[in-house]
Amino acid sequence: MQIKTDKIIIKKQKQDLEIINITDQVNELIADSGIVKQGFAILFVMGSTASISTMEYDPNLIKDFEKALERISPSNIDYEHHKTWGDFNGKSHIRSSIIGPGITVPISNSKLMLGAWQKIVLMDFDIQKREREIIVQIITE
Repeated sequence: MQIKTDKIIIKKQKQDLEIINITDQVNELIADSGIVKQGFAILFVMGSTASISTMEYDPNLIKDFEKALERISPSNIDYEHHKTWGDFNGKSHIRSSIIGPGITVPISNSKLMLGAWQKIVLMDFDIQKREREIIVQIITE
């Protein structure tokens, strides 16, 4: 078994929710590794206000997702977390915890095994622009 660890750095451009397709960057890491035929890509975002998931990366679905998150963890309420740090991103922590910090995607014939429309996305929920570090471990036979 071989394990190769890399990072993807993403600079968030928006305040509040930003969903960024990182599928191409992961595919590049697999191709550049030169070691993968069969295996797994494990992705993990560092930080407690972002998540990694998969979705159909469609502008209207992104709007639907934003509306769904607003129903689950509204922006216009006072979270207890705000009393701790005064950073007013309680909703960001809740959303990140619900979706989770990482995923595992199988690799076959040196390609991610994703559905036809499925993309790997970074979901950054924080209310500030920031830089995110995504750890990618490629594990192969």
